[in-house]
Amino acid sequence: MANILHIETATKNCSVSVATKGQCIALVEENDKQFSHAEKLQRFINRSLQHAGMGLKDINTIAVSEGPGSYTGLRIGVATAKGLCYALDIPLISISTLEIIARKVKGYQKIIPLLEARKMEVYTAIFDDRYQLLEKPHTKILNSDSFKEYTSVEKVAFIGNAVEKWNELTKGECTTIKTLPSAKEMIAPAFEAYQNQEFVNTAYFEPFYLKDFIAGPSKKAKAR
Repeated sequence: MANILHIETATKNCSVSVATKGQCIALVEENDKQFSHAEKLQRFINRSLQHAGMGLKDINTIAVSEGPGSYTGLRIGVATAKGLCYALDIPLISISTLEIIARKVKGYQKIIPLLEARKMEVYTAIFDDRYQLLEKPHTKILNSDSFKEYTSVEKVAFIGNAVEKWNELTKGECTTIKTLPSAKEMIAPAFEAYQNQEFVNTAYFEPFYLKDFIAGPSKKAKAR
């Protein structure tokens, strides 16, 4: 029996799902602009397990969104997943956040996720219509020619929370879908990884930040 708990906290969407044999049994999520994942994640885990009629002892493995994305969100999600894996003595699966969001669309020759980084910079990658990775995750400073080699010849979908930047540059000429990654789209790749025994080393696994953390001014400093 493959009961998998999925945790996605890479953006403002705090999302948890439970699946059995690759089928979604429960999904609990909330898009919170305050990034209050630390307060909500454990509660969402408990609620999703209740909806699924399970307890933590029934979970065979945990899948976590590995990044890139919010530094704080990723740390919270990964730390929680690792802690549960240690406590339950079960393996850990990691799924690329960019793949998770790419799996929200079908029917396009190429899928290009665009997640917020800073200013005109985005986290991105290129996937084909079967969600196979064609260009590995990287950062890109957008300009109107950024993806010309794809948009000029193929049916392409841009998806993520940074598509408005792309719309401004291309004057809305491309197909864009503004959305956030969800634990629901983790289910298929996590089940495949479970079947293939593709686990990460729980002790050494760290979030895939992709770029160095740059701290902004604190709220206390602004208040002064």
